[in-house]
Amino acid sequence: MSGIFGVVSKNDCMQDLFYAGDYHSHLGASFGGIAIYGERLERRIHNISYTQFKSKLFEESQTLKGNKGIGSIGYEEQPIYVKSKFGDFCLVTNGWIDNWKQLADELFEGGHSFSEISDSRVNICELVSKLIVQKKSLIEGIEYVFSKIDGSVSLLILNNQGVYAVRDKLGISTLAIGEKEGSWTVVSETSAFPNLDYKVTKYLMPGEIVFLSPEGVQQKHLGQENQKICAFLWIYTGFPASTYEGINVEVVRERSGAALADRDDLVLDLAAGVPDSGTAHALGYAMRKKIPYRRPLVKYTPGYGRSYLPPSQQARDLVAKMKLIPIKDIIENNKIVLCEDSIVRGTQLKNFTVQKLWDNKARQVHVRAACPPLAFPCKYNCSTRSKEELVMYRAIKALEGREPEDISAYLDETTSEYNKMVSWIENDLGVTSLKYQTMEDMIKAIGLPKDKLCLYCWTGKL
Repeated sequence: MSGIFGVVSKNDCMQDLFYAGDYHSHLGASFGGIAIYGERLERRIHNISYTQFKSKLFEESQTLKGNKGIGSIGYEEQPIYVKSKFGDFCLVTNGWIDNWKQLADELFEGGHSFSEISDSRVNICELVSKLIVQKKSLIEGIEYVFSKIDGSVSLLILNNQGVYAVRDKLGISTLAIGEKEGSWTVVSETSAFPNLDYKVTKYLMPGEIVFLSPEGVQQKHLGQENQKICAFLWIYTGFPASTYEGINVEVVRERSGAALADRDDLVLDLAAGVPDSGTAHALGYAMRKKIPYRRPLVKYTPGYGRSYLPPSQQARDLVAKMKLIPIKDIIENNKIVLCEDSIVRGTQLKNFTVQKLWDNKARQVHVRAACPPLAFPCKYNCSTRSKEELVMYRAIKALEGREPEDISAYLDETTSEYNKMVSWIENDLGVTSLKYQTMEDMIKAIGLPKDKLCLYCWTGKL
């Protein structure tokens, strides 16, 4: 996951740029960076794996000046600085290119080279920049990127005139424009707006290109109505105060929890969520069931990020173990429903969450996942990269004794195969019961038509 943001103002924009970046911190795993245009184009990138964006960038925010800038929080080093026939510019991207190796090989054969390498692959942002500069203009270059990639990329380009904002052609990720007197901003997360006094004026359409300058916002390329926005934005990725397509994240999660409760006839003492993204699902469950919402597990400070994000299993396990502290007085002898946004690998939920409840004498632990079982690695953003990581595949392989060629029966919640798979995961997690959200209820909680949502990680189809 990653987030991108930009600000253009009639006056100095550094403070707004800094705080816009800070309000994307929940997305960050590895790097945070900014580029700002004042007397010249300046760029700063920091590793934020074990710290926070604001602590790394604060000093720069006090010294750098300019009236236009962009930034990124995510899994690779950005912004990329480019000297080109279009002049100097900086670029940030949000998304994933599934055919990156093919495109990189084509560029290698054409005499190009790459300077930014991570995990033995090229930097996606640098790859995009090299595709853009092959055409006669920035706009033509962006359209060329869209024609070449298999995947999804939204991007921001900063030059001496302003910021180009581009939403990916499929509409998987989001970009929103905000405005206040004399300033305009573009962000992945609208949670950046309220405390900076911006108001949402536009959600970019898929494939739409706009240009932000000190004179305002100009449309450079029409978008399209058809979109496939990522459903996971509401279930897990997004910040509670963010809104996509006019639909708030917290409200969706509350509806999701209520839907989970509607399918249960359990007698419970309390509802709890795995902090932080499971919290609102649990609140919705508790409100519908009219039972107490309590916190048997509390997260120790915002300094511990999402355990799903770090690249290595060892790092994920360490974050998962250290960030949640159990409260025995709330746990002991209680029947608990624990709402989780999703179950990806299942190892952290099993070893560092559920086990803490059992160790502190919970009477029952019922896990409720707010989305269906994850079945396919995401090809549109930096997320789970192999199916072998998914607990669903471990379950199927254990049940069948081999790698199945066709898993369609396990994707249908009405089949015996699906029920056997869920039972296997339930036993593996060591919980009293396990239920997943149905696809129908998840889509209803979000509130968009099914054909407007990307459900690839559950269906394997766009």
